[in-house]
Amino acid sequence: MLDLCTGSGCLAIQAACHYPEAQVDAADLSPEALEVAAINVANYGLEERVRLIQSDLFANLSGTYDLIISNPPYVNAESVAALPAEYLHEPEMALGSGEDGLDATRQILQHAPRFLNPRGVLLVEIGHNREALEAALPQLPFFWPEQSDGGSSVFLLTREQLLGEE
Repeated sequence: MLDLCTGSGCLAIQAACHYPEAQVDAADLSPEALEVAAINVANYGLEERVRLIQSDLFANLSGTYDLIISNPPYVNAESVAALPAEYLHEPEMALGSGEDGLDATRQILQHAPRFLNPRGVLLVEIGHNREALEAALPQLPFFWPEQSDGGSSVFLLTREQLLGEE
């Protein structure tokens, strides 16, 4: 399993706790985020099962995975400029993702098939960008799982769907 854009490592930790047999790679571009993730992984005693990797998305990764989860930056440029002061504690690269907020998501969609095993699944959170994403990539059959808050900020695609084989 891969947690791409792991940040503090919370998704990787949750996945490792929920799936006790899973090995989890947790990748992030930010060395500072990985330092925080290392502390959090250690606090849960998961150092043997969660491997932290500094990587700009897939750049330093070589394995393949049954599941890739990601909460990448997804805030558009206009919204980044208008964020409340409390968000200024976060590095901008953890929030902003280009003019429409989809730069990182586009890269993930482009490269994920190479890192997914056959029948592997990609699960990505994109905030309030569903409409923009579906308009930008109408050829992809996004599945939007029902969320407890009624939102639709997470999509799921299989490797085969990403490759246009399904």
